[in-house]
Amino acid sequence: MTRTAIDIVSRSSVSIAGVTLVADLSGALFWEEQGLLVVSDLHLEKGSSFATRGVLLPPYDTAATLGRLAAVIARHDPRMVIALGDSFHDRDAHDRLSAADRDALTAMQARRDWIWISGNHDPALPSDLGGVVAHEVAIGPIAFRHEPSGASGEIAGHLHPKARVSARGRSMERRCFASDGERAVMPAFGAYTGGLSIRDAAFARIFQSLGFMAHVLGDNRLHTIAASRCY
Repeated sequence: MTRTAIDIVSRSSVSIAGVTLVADLSGALFWEEQGLLVVSDLHLEKGSSFATRGVLLPPYDTAATLGRLAAVIARHDPRMVIALGDSFHDRDAHDRLSAADRDALTAMQARRDWIWISGNHDPALPSDLGGVVAHEVAIGPIAFRHEPSGASGEIAGHLHPKARVSARGRSMERRCFASDGERAVMPAFGAYTGGLSIRDAAFARIFQSLGFMAHVLGDNRLHTIAASRCY
């Protein structure tokens, strides 16, 4: 890839509807002015959900996801956290949380506001998880919701965007933020979450063209690549 195809930035940021947010390499967004951290698609207890159907996966996804979440919270010390839906992999996943994982979640919620956005996997979240449950939240010019509608000023999740690019003669596929400066779709945060190519028709319905960018999560920094350069 050429330098015109990739812009490597020292301080990763994404601008949405005039608001500049820090893009953390974990896949979270931090709105510094509001003290707001946003994550999407944790899919907690996905491993145990698969186990109930006879598909055995190592049962460590929830602990790994919460560990990464605790690290990014420690890094930014937000006043508020918004989880953009599908925080739990199914309707009963919250009941399968271990005592240790519940304690870890409670510790992260201490002294800060916490909003669970309902998703298609977890449409009816219980009231005993701490924080509050909402369908969507608007703060200033930004609307936070689970499923993207393509509206201006929207930050959503649901689609688990990933980008495939060629680098030094080999193919590489990574999670990414997808954004055209007016709206953004966040990468999935969960340890066992897959991804959907940004060249899929689902993204064309949101952005209307390939004139958007993939902010790809690299090993040490964010790589901003035109969606048209991905495949």
